[in-house]
Amino acid sequence: MPASPAAPLAISLGDPAGIGPEVILGAWTRLRAERRAPPAFVVGGPQLLRDLAEALGIDCPIVPIADPAEAMLACAAGLPVLAGLDGPHTYGKPIPDGARLALASLQWAVKCALSGTASGLVTAPVSKGALAAIGWDYPGQTEFLADACGRPYRDAVMMLAGPSLRTVPLTVHVSLAEVPHLLSAELILHKARIVAAGLRRDFGVLHPRLAIAALNPHAGEGGQFGDEEARIIAPAIAALQAEGIDVIGPVPGDALFTPRARHSYDAALCMYHDQALIPLKALEFDEGVNVTLGLPIIRTSPDHGTAFDIAGQGLADPGAMTAAIVMAAEMAVAREAAGG
Repeated sequence: MPASPAAPLAISLGDPAGIGPEVILGAWTRLRAERRAPPAFVVGGPQLLRDLAEALGIDCPIVPIADPAEAMLACAAGLPVLAGLDGPHTYGKPIPDGARLALASLQWAVKCALSGTASGLVTAPVSKGALAAIGWDYPGQTEFLADACGRPYRDAVMMLAGPSLRTVPLTVHVSLAEVPHLLSAELILHKARIVAAGLRRDFGVLHPRLAIAALNPHAGEGGQFGDEEARIIAPAIAALQAEGIDVIGPVPGDALFTPRARHSYDAALCMYHDQALIPLKALEFDEGVNVTLGLPIIRTSPDHGTAFDIAGQGLADPGAMTAAIVMAAEMAVAREAAGG
């Protein structure tokens, strides 16, 4: 059995109308059967999870606990769940009460991670629209976590990670037309430093190798297809190399993710959302994990959404949630070994 962190992981419920609760149950059942479940607890929803397990025929005993510390022993009997928050299922139909439950679970889970009663945080998918309808004013969970940790949004760096690839989008939820205007050498420098530090601290990569993608076809073809490579990206790479960070690029996007290229770096920094997420999802869809670097707490999440259309039907694959739980535990162990 792999090494376990000193404190259990906190898992937030996500929107109860989506697949979050069922992939939590599925992931925990899989990990227990494989004898590699790290100590963990779900924040809220003991009756909700019990009813769901019964409805879907998932053999996952629910063990209500009053304190995160109880999870270390309760794991032997089943899935520990913090009592005090609960609600009904409305499969595929998000409602305000479900959004409030998802938010309360997330808030409580973050407090556990910040206080050290949890060694890390795994977040199930939420509905941004349902949360916005109850007054939540964040683009996503990542920005909420940055705020909760007292960090600027720009310090919370999204990395998508799978068994054979890690990618980082430098710009995220913006239109493609905005990307060239948002790119700067300073942005590349800031995020590359956070990624390199995160790989060392949380993944045990002592000498991180970064690849930085080009924006334009053929890396601009000497200025024929754009000048961002020469004007922005190459100077940033030179500055990073001068700091001693192992960086290559700008690498044309159509060459960056070939099997041979993927062996030459530990993470690829991409210019926009789809440049980073398309290869990750094509290669690692059922094992892709969304990792937030740059925060004082560990946070992972499955790289998929609420999937309201299949919720409650037993069709959701728990692979990505399984990978998110395992990765959070591995990161916590690596961080403890690195001195916190």
